[in-house]
Amino acid sequence: MGTPNGQKVTIMLEELLEMGIGEAEYDAWYISIGDGDQFSSGFVSINPNSKIPALLDRSGDKPVRVFESGAILLYLAEKFGAFLPDNITTRAECYSWLMWQMGSAPFIGGGFGHFYAYAPKKFEYPINRYAMETKRLFDVADKRLAESRFLAGDDYTIADMAAFPWLRVLYAGEAYNDAATFLSLHEYTHVGRWVDEIGARPAVRRGLLVNRSVENGGLPERHAGSDFDGLI
Repeated sequence: MGTPNGQKVTIMLEELLEMGIGEAEYDAWYISIGDGDQFSSGFVSINPNSKIPALLDRSGDKPVRVFESGAILLYLAEKFGAFLPDNITTRAECYSWLMWQMGSAPFIGGGFGHFYAYAPKKFEYPINRYAMETKRLFDVADKRLAESRFLAGDDYTIADMAAFPWLRVLYAGEAYNDAATFLSLHEYTHVGRWVDEIGARPAVRRGLLVNRSVENGGLPERHAGSDFDGLI
């Protein structure tokens, strides 16, 4: 499903294809988490934790399952030798920001997003608690991006692919009702610069559409590059 966690992987795959790596060609199937598709036996066999996204690599002699979005990004980066720095120091920075994003997403989504937009009853304490944590995370990213073009340094990496969908959807005001205004996200101008630069990449524009409903201008399933014809 085309949530920020799902978009990380479709962006990565589209970026690999944009580089001319034909072996990265993929099929994307829609998993409706609202309908409980993630609990079906077929999906659980790939991800026993019943979360999207999950990957089944059939390119080798035996299928390889990979679950958790960060693990999938690392797997694809290592498999194709792309978007992961060669220099060990810069690679460590990339790993650090990747894990930063993996650790921060639950505070933004399951924390702030849930209590601010989805909880059946509104309680001031959890809203304030997770709102301040979300703002703190934006501040961390903003300060880093004030000194660096991308999270890991001068080059675009899987760390950016991981963080971009989450920071973008909030910064753009597309998530959790009026959250962007409530959190004053316009103040984080360096995040905004980074969001705009990455969002202009053709592969990113395609990746954001995958596994989204037709009503939302998306592509529920993706099986070939031609599936995007007429959408972008």
